[in-house]
Amino acid sequence: MENDPEAQANVFLGVQRPLRLECGVELKNFPVAYQTYGKLNTEKSNAILVCHALSGDQYIANTHPLTGKLGWWELVVGPGKLLDTDKYFIICSNILGGCMGTAGPREINPDTGKCWGLDFPVITIRDMVHAQAMLLDHLQIETLFCAIGGSMGGMQVLEWAATYPERLCTAVPIASASHHSAQNIAFDEVGRQAIMADPDWRGGNYQEEGTIPYRGLAIARMVAHITYLSEPSLQRKFGRRLQDRTAVTFGFDADFQVESYLRHQGSTFVDRFDANSYLYITRAMDYFDLEGRYNGVLGDAFRNTKTRFCVISFSSDWLYPTVESRRIVHALNSVAANVSFAEIESDNGHDAFLLEEPEFWRVLSGFMDGAAEHFGLPNYALSKTD
Repeated sequence: MENDPEAQANVFLGVQRPLRLECGVELKNFPVAYQTYGKLNTEKSNAILVCHALSGDQYIANTHPLTGKLGWWELVVGPGKLLDTDKYFIICSNILGGCMGTAGPREINPDTGKCWGLDFPVITIRDMVHAQAMLLDHLQIETLFCAIGGSMGGMQVLEWAATYPERLCTAVPIASASHHSAQNIAFDEVGRQAIMADPDWRGGNYQEEGTIPYRGLAIARMVAHITYLSEPSLQRKFGRRLQDRTAVTFGFDADFQVESYLRHQGSTFVDRFDANSYLYITRAMDYFDLEGRYNGVLGDAFRNTKTRFCVISFSSDWLYPTVESRRIVHALNSVAANVSFAEIESDNGHDAFLLEEPEFWRVLSGFMDGAAEHFGLPNYALSKTD
Protein backbone atom coordinates (compact mmCIF):
# COMPACT_ATOMS: atom_id res chain seq x y z
CA MET A 1 0.00 0.00 0.00
CA GLU A 2 2.78 2.43 0.90
CA ASN A 3 3.98 2.50 -2.72
CA ASP A 4 0.62 3.40 -4.27
CA PRO A 5 0.50 6.88 -5.86
CA GLU A 6 -1.79 7.89 -2.99
CA ALA A 7 -2.31 5.71 0.06
CA GLN A 8 -3.52 5.94 3.61
CA ALA A 9 -2.69 3.46 6.30
CA ASN A 10 -2.64 2.73 10.01
CA VAL A 11 0.09 0.77 11.69
CA PHE A 12 0.67 -0.30 15.29
CA LEU A 13 4.15 0.60 16.50
CA GLY A 14 6.01 -0.16 19.72
CA VAL A 15 4.97 -3.82 19.64
CA GLN A 16 8.48 -5.24 20.04
CA ARG A 17 10.11 -2.14 21.51
CA PRO A 18 7.96 0.41 23.38
CA LEU A 19 8.38 4.12 22.79
CA ARG A 20 9.76 5.67 25.96
CA LEU A 21 8.33 9.15 26.28
CA GLU A 22 10.17 12.08 27.81
CA CYS A 23 7.74 12.03 30.75
CA GLY A 24 9.04 8.52 31.56
CA VAL A 25 6.00 6.53 30.42
CA GLU A 26 6.44 3.69 27.93
CA LEU A 27 3.92 3.60 25.09
CA LYS A 28 3.49 0.21 23.49
CA ASN A 29 1.37 -1.21 20.69
CA PHE A 30 0.13 2.24 19.72
CA PRO A 31 -1.50 3.27 16.41
CA VAL A 32 -0.04 5.75 13.94
CA ALA A 33 -2.15 6.95 11.01
CA TYR A 34 -0.36 8.25 7.95
CA GLN A 35 -0.79 9.21 4.33
CA THR A 36 1.65 8.80 1.44
CA TYR A 37 1.76 10.39 -2.00
CA GLY A 38 3.91 9.34 -4.94
CA LYS A 39 6.20 6.33 -5.09
CA LEU A 40 9.36 5.34 -3.29
CA ASN A 41 12.22 4.77 -5.71
CA THR A 42 14.40 1.67 -5.71
CA GLU A 43 17.19 3.37 -3.76
CA LYS A 44 14.67 4.74 -1.24
CA SER A 45 16.35 8.12 -1.68
CA ASN A 46 13.35 10.28 -2.55
CA ALA A 47 11.35 10.24 0.69
CA ILE A 48 10.12 13.55 2.12
CA LEU A 49 8.51 13.78 5.54
CA VAL A 50 5.97 16.60 5.80
CA CYS A 51 5.41 17.56 9.44
CA HIS A 52 2.03 19.13 10.10
CA ALA A 53 1.13 22.04 12.37
CA LEU A 54 -1.14 22.16 15.42
CA SER A 55 -4.44 22.14 13.54
CA GLY A 56 -3.22 20.01 10.63
CA ASP A 57 -3.22 16.28 10.00
CA GLN A 58 -1.98 13.69 7.52
CA TYR A 59 -4.34 14.78 4.74
CA ILE A 60 -2.08 17.24 2.98
CA ALA A 61 -3.06 16.82 -0.66
CA ASN A 62 -6.32 14.92 -0.88
CA THR A 63 -9.90 15.32 0.30
CA HIS A 64 -10.25 15.41 4.06
CA PRO A 65 -12.60 12.62 5.22
CA LEU A 66 -14.36 14.81 7.81
CA THR A 67 -14.60 18.18 6.11
CA GLY A 68 -14.72 17.19 2.45
CA LYS A 69 -12.22 19.97 1.75
CA LEU A 70 -8.93 19.67 -0.10
CA GLY A 71 -5.81 18.96 1.93
CA TRP A 72 -4.12 21.76 3.83
CA TRP A 73 -1.05 21.84 1.50
CA GLU A 74 -2.62 20.81 -1.80
CA LEU A 75 -1.18 23.99 -3.33
CA VAL A 76 2.33 22.62 -2.76
CA VAL A 77 2.06 18.81 -2.87
CA GLY A 78 1.02 16.90 -5.98
CA PRO A 79 2.01 15.92 -9.53
CA GLY A 80 4.08 18.69 -11.10
CA LYS A 81 3.80 20.89 -8.01
CA LEU A 82 6.58 22.20 -5.81
CA LEU A 83 6.77 18.95 -3.83
CA ASP A 84 6.30 16.91 -6.97
CA THR A 85 4.74 13.51 -6.32
CA ASP A 86 6.02 12.38 -9.72
CA LYS A 87 9.50 12.79 -8.25
CA TYR A 88 9.20 12.46 -4.48
CA PHE A 89 7.63 10.00 -2.08
CA ILE A 90 5.74 12.17 0.41
CA ILE A 91 4.91 10.89 3.89
CA CYS A 92 2.78 12.68 6.46
CA SER A 93 1.69 11.05 9.71
CA ASN A 94 -0.83 12.31 12.21
CA ILE A 95 1.28 13.39 15.18
CA LEU A 96 1.41 11.56 18.48
CA GLY A 97 -1.31 13.11 20.62
CA GLY A 98 -3.36 13.95 17.54
CA CYS A 99 -6.97 13.09 16.80
CA MET A 100 -6.97 11.58 13.30
CA GLY A 101 -6.00 8.00 14.08
CA THR A 102 -2.64 8.24 15.87
CA ALA A 103 -2.45 7.49 19.59
CA GLY A 104 -3.84 10.38 21.59
CA PRO A 105 -6.44 11.20 24.23
CA ARG A 106 -9.32 10.36 21.88
CA GLU A 107 -8.02 6.87 21.06
CA ILE A 108 -8.62 3.71 23.07
CA ASN A 109 -6.33 2.83 25.95
CA PRO A 110 -5.60 -0.88 25.35
CA ASP A 111 -5.24 -1.49 29.08
CA THR A 112 -8.75 -0.24 29.91
CA GLY A 113 -10.71 -0.54 26.68
CA LYS A 114 -11.86 3.07 27.15
CA CYS A 115 -10.76 6.38 25.68
CA TRP A 116 -7.47 7.60 27.09
CA GLY A 117 -8.78 11.06 27.95
CA LEU A 118 -6.47 12.77 30.43
CA ASP A 119 -4.89 9.41 31.28
CA PHE A 120 -2.92 9.77 28.06
CA PRO A 121 0.66 10.68 28.98
CA VAL A 122 1.85 14.21 28.31
CA ILE A 123 3.90 14.21 25.12
CA THR A 124 6.58 16.44 23.60
CA ILE A 125 7.78 17.42 20.14
CA ARG A 126 10.66 15.00 20.63
CA ASP A 127 8.20 12.18 21.36
CA MET A 128 6.36 13.00 18.13
CA VAL A 129 9.61 12.75 16.18
CA HIS A 130 10.60 9.46 17.82
CA ALA A 131 7.23 8.06 16.73
CA GLN A 132 7.85 9.31 13.18
CA ALA A 133 11.27 7.62 13.19
CA MET A 134 9.60 4.36 14.23
CA LEU A 135 7.20 4.77 11.30
CA LEU A 136 10.13 5.19 8.92
CA ASP A 137 11.67 2.03 10.37
CA HIS A 138 8.39 0.25 9.63
CA LEU A 139 8.51 1.56 6.05
CA GLN A 140 12.19 0.48 5.86
CA ILE A 141 13.31 3.98 4.97
CA GLU A 142 16.69 4.67 6.53
CA THR A 143 17.27 8.22 5.30
CA LEU A 144 14.95 11.09 4.47
CA PHE A 145 15.77 13.30 1.52
CA CYS A 146 13.95 16.08 3.37
CA ALA A 147 11.93 16.90 6.46
CA ILE A 148 9.77 19.98 5.96
CA GLY A 149 7.06 21.73 7.92
CA GLY A 150 5.67 25.05 9.05
CA SER A 151 4.86 26.31 12.55
CA MET A 152 4.80 23.30 14.89
CA GLY A 153 5.84 21.29 11.85
CA GLY A 154 9.01 23.39 11.77
CA MET A 155 9.67 22.47 15.39
CA GLN A 156 9.49 18.81 14.42
CA VAL A 157 11.93 19.47 11.57
CA LEU A 158 14.40 21.08 13.98
CA GLU A 159 13.98 18.14 16.35
CA TRP A 160 14.69 15.75 13.49
CA ALA A 161 17.87 17.64 12.66
CA ALA A 162 19.00 17.59 16.30
CA THR A 163 18.04 14.00 17.15
CA TYR A 164 18.45 12.09 13.88
CA PRO A 165 20.99 14.09 11.82
CA GLU A 166 22.36 10.92 10.23
CA ARG A 167 18.90 10.17 8.80
CA LEU A 168 18.25 13.60 7.31
CA CYS A 169 19.73 15.03 4.10
CA THR A 170 17.86 18.35 4.15
CA ALA A 171 15.72 20.24 6.66
CA VAL A 172 13.23 23.03 5.91
CA PRO A 173 11.74 24.67 9.01
CA ILE A 174 9.22 27.31 7.94
CA ALA A 175 7.72 30.09 10.08
CA SER A 176 8.90 28.38 13.23
CA ALA A 177 11.15 28.72 16.28
CA SER A 178 13.57 26.76 18.43
CA HIS A 179 11.46 27.45 21.51
CA HIS A 180 8.15 29.00 22.49
CA SER A 181 8.22 32.57 23.68
CA ALA A 182 6.32 33.79 26.74
CA GLN A 183 3.75 35.30 24.37
CA ASN A 184 3.24 31.97 22.58
CA ILE A 185 2.78 30.19 25.90
CA ALA A 186 0.34 32.88 27.03
CA PHE A 187 -1.88 32.48 23.96
CA ASP A 188 -1.83 28.69 24.35
CA GLU A 189 -2.84 29.00 27.99
CA VAL A 190 -5.83 31.18 27.10
CA GLY A 191 -6.98 28.46 24.70
CA ARG A 192 -6.51 25.70 27.24
CA GLN A 193 -8.38 27.63 29.92
CA ALA A 194 -11.26 28.30 27.52
CA ILE A 195 -11.60 24.55 26.92
CA MET A 196 -11.32 23.57 30.57
CA ALA A 197 -13.81 26.27 31.63
CA ASP A 198 -16.50 24.79 29.36
CA PRO A 199 -18.91 22.79 31.58
CA ASP A 200 -19.12 20.16 28.85
CA TRP A 201 -15.40 19.43 29.18
CA ARG A 202 -16.30 17.34 32.27
CA GLY A 203 -12.76 17.24 33.60
CA GLY A 204 -11.57 15.77 30.31
CA ASN A 205 -14.09 12.88 30.40
CA TYR A 206 -16.53 14.35 27.88
CA GLN A 207 -16.31 11.39 25.52
CA GLU A 208 -17.30 8.94 28.22
CA GLU A 209 -20.11 11.24 29.35
CA GLY A 210 -21.43 11.95 25.86
CA THR A 211 -20.69 15.67 25.69
CA ILE A 212 -18.32 17.84 23.65
CA PRO A 213 -16.88 21.19 24.87
CA TYR A 214 -17.91 22.98 21.68
CA ARG A 215 -17.85 26.48 23.10
CA GLY A 216 -14.48 26.22 24.81
CA LEU A 217 -12.73 24.63 21.82
CA ALA A 218 -14.31 27.14 19.42
CA ILE A 219 -13.04 30.06 21.53
CA ALA A 220 -9.58 28.49 21.71
CA ARG A 221 -9.56 28.25 17.92
CA MET A 222 -10.77 31.84 17.51
CA VAL A 223 -7.98 33.18 19.73
CA ALA A 224 -5.32 31.10 18.00
CA HIS A 225 -6.58 31.98 14.52
CA ILE A 226 -6.06 35.68 15.19
CA THR A 227 -2.37 34.95 15.81
CA TYR A 228 -2.09 33.22 12.43
CA LEU A 229 -3.12 36.38 10.59
CA SER A 230 -1.76 39.93 10.49
CA GLU A 231 -3.33 43.33 11.05
CA PRO A 232 -2.89 44.32 7.36
CA SER A 233 -4.50 41.08 6.17
CA LEU A 234 -7.43 41.46 8.57
CA GLN A 235 -7.88 45.07 7.49
CA ARG A 236 -7.74 44.12 3.81
CA LYS A 237 -10.20 41.24 4.18
CA PHE A 238 -12.67 42.78 6.60
CA GLY A 239 -11.89 46.30 7.77
CA ARG A 240 -14.91 47.53 9.71
CA ARG A 241 -17.43 46.17 7.21
CA LEU A 242 -20.72 44.98 8.64
CA GLN A 243 -22.06 41.45 8.26
CA ASP A 244 -25.35 41.22 6.34
CA ARG A 245 -26.69 44.51 7.68
CA THR A 246 -26.53 48.22 7.00
CA ALA A 247 -26.21 49.42 10.59
CA VAL A 248 -25.02 48.14 13.93
CA THR A 249 -27.66 46.36 16.05
CA PHE A 250 -26.65 47.76 19.44
CA GLY A 251 -26.36 44.17 20.65
CA PHE A 252 -23.87 41.32 20.79
CA ASP A 253 -24.60 39.48 17.60
CA ALA A 254 -21.87 39.35 14.93
CA ASP A 255 -22.26 42.90 13.63
CA PHE A 256 -18.85 42.92 11.91
CA GLN A 257 -17.61 40.61 9.18
CA VAL A 258 -14.48 39.79 11.16
CA GLU A 259 -16.63 38.60 14.07
CA SER A 260 -18.64 36.34 11.79
CA TYR A 261 -15.43 35.02 10.25
CA LEU A 262 -13.93 34.10 13.62
CA ARG A 263 -17.15 32.43 14.77
CA HIS A 264 -17.14 30.37 11.59
CA GLN A 265 -13.51 29.37 12.14
CA GLY A 266 -14.36 28.26 15.67
CA SER A 267 -17.45 26.25 14.74
CA THR A 268 -15.87 24.41 11.81
CA PHE A 269 -12.77 23.55 13.85
CA VAL A 270 -14.90 21.82 16.50
CA ASP A 271 -16.31 19.54 13.81
CA ARG A 272 -12.89 18.04 13.05
CA PHE A 273 -10.71 18.43 16.13
CA ASP A 274 -10.60 17.01 19.63
CA ALA A 275 -10.48 19.32 22.66
CA ASN A 276 -8.16 17.14 24.74
CA SER A 277 -5.78 16.82 21.78
CA TYR A 278 -5.69 20.61 21.66
CA LEU A 279 -4.55 20.64 25.29
CA TYR A 280 -1.85 18.04 24.72
CA ILE A 281 -0.48 19.49 21.50
CA THR A 282 -0.28 23.08 22.74
CA ARG A 283 1.48 21.84 25.87
CA ALA A 284 3.99 19.96 23.72
CA MET A 285 4.70 23.16 21.80
CA ASP A 286 5.15 25.12 25.03
CA TYR A 287 7.63 22.54 26.34
CA PHE A 288 9.74 22.66 23.17
CA ASP A 289 13.08 24.32 23.94
CA LEU A 290 16.17 23.21 22.04
CA GLU A 291 18.33 25.88 23.69
CA GLY A 292 17.33 24.67 27.12
CA ARG A 293 18.25 21.10 26.28
CA TYR A 294 21.73 22.25 25.23
CA ASN A 295 22.38 24.55 28.19
CA GLY A 296 21.36 27.66 26.30
CA VAL A 297 23.66 27.05 23.31
CA LEU A 298 21.41 26.33 20.34
CA GLY A 299 24.33 25.65 18.00
CA ASP A 300 25.25 22.57 20.04
CA ALA A 301 22.01 20.95 18.87
CA PHE A 302 23.40 20.87 15.33
CA ARG A 303 27.15 20.46 15.90
CA ASN A 304 28.88 18.37 13.19
CA THR A 305 25.65 18.05 11.23
CA LYS A 306 25.83 17.17 7.54
CA THR A 307 22.20 18.18 6.96
CA ARG A 308 21.57 21.08 4.56
CA PHE A 309 19.08 23.64 5.93
CA CYS A 310 16.72 26.13 4.38
CA VAL A 311 15.13 28.39 7.01
CA ILE A 312 12.18 30.52 5.86
CA SER A 313 10.22 33.24 7.65
CA PHE A 314 7.53 35.77 6.69
CA SER A 315 7.79 39.49 7.33
CA SER A 316 4.30 39.89 8.85
CA ASP A 317 4.41 36.77 11.04
CA TRP A 318 4.16 38.03 14.62
CA LEU A 319 3.53 34.58 16.13
CA TYR A 320 6.95 33.29 14.99
CA PRO A 321 8.67 36.48 13.84
CA THR A 322 11.75 36.56 11.65
CA VAL A 323 13.98 37.15 14.67
CA GLU A 324 13.23 33.55 15.74
CA SER A 325 14.34 32.20 12.37
CA ARG A 326 17.47 34.35 12.47
CA ARG A 327 18.30 32.84 15.85
CA ILE A 328 18.24 29.40 14.24
CA VAL A 329 20.35 30.59 11.31
CA HIS A 330 22.95 32.17 13.61
CA ALA A 331 23.15 28.95 15.62
CA LEU A 332 23.69 26.93 12.44
CA ASN A 333 26.33 29.41 11.24
CA SER A 334 28.13 29.09 14.58
CA VAL A 335 28.77 25.39 13.90
CA ALA A 336 29.53 25.90 10.18
CA ALA A 337 26.37 24.13 9.03
CA ASN A 338 25.16 24.48 5.46
CA VAL A 339 22.22 26.87 5.74
CA SER A 340 20.20 29.13 3.45
CA PHE A 341 17.79 31.73 4.80
CA ALA A 342 15.02 33.83 3.32
CA GLU A 343 12.54 36.25 4.80
CA ILE A 344 9.54 36.43 2.47
CA GLU A 345 7.79 39.78 2.19
CA SER A 346 4.12 39.08 2.77
CA ASP A 347 1.23 40.62 4.65
CA ASN A 348 -0.51 37.25 5.13
CA GLY A 349 0.97 36.68 8.57
CA HIS A 350 1.90 33.29 9.99
CA ASP A 351 -0.47 31.41 7.67
CA ALA A 352 1.46 32.62 4.60
CA PHE A 353 3.15 29.23 4.21
CA LEU A 354 -0.28 27.70 3.53
CA LEU A 355 -1.22 30.24 0.85
CA GLU A 356 -0.14 31.09 -2.68
CA GLU A 357 3.11 32.98 -2.10
CA PRO A 358 5.16 33.01 -5.34
CA GLU A 359 8.38 34.23 -3.70
CA PHE A 360 8.15 31.51 -1.03
CA TRP A 361 7.60 28.91 -3.70
CA ARG A 362 10.53 30.25 -5.75
CA VAL A 363 12.91 30.04 -2.78
CA LEU A 364 11.76 26.58 -1.78
CA SER A 365 11.89 25.30 -5.35
CA GLY A 366 15.44 26.56 -5.80
CA PHE A 367 16.58 24.92 -2.59
CA MET A 368 14.92 21.57 -3.35
CA ASP A 369 16.31 21.45 -6.89
CA GLY A 370 19.81 22.29 -5.67
CA ALA A 371 19.63 19.69 -2.91
CA ALA A 372 18.33 17.04 -5.31
CA GLU A 373 21.32 17.69 -7.58
CA HIS A 374 23.76 17.69 -4.65
CA PHE A 375 22.52 14.37 -3.29
CA GLY A 376 22.24 12.76 -6.70
CA LEU A 377 18.46 12.37 -6.65
CA PRO A 378 17.28 11.41 -10.15
CA ASN A 379 15.31 14.11 -11.93
CA TYR A 380 12.59 11.56 -12.53
CA ALA A 381 12.67 9.30 -9.51
CA LEU A 382 9.77 7.16 -10.71
CA SER A 383 11.80 5.87 -13.63
CA LYS A 384 13.80 3.86 -11.12
CA THR A 385 10.74 2.01 -9.78
CA ASP A 386 10.00 0.26 -13.08
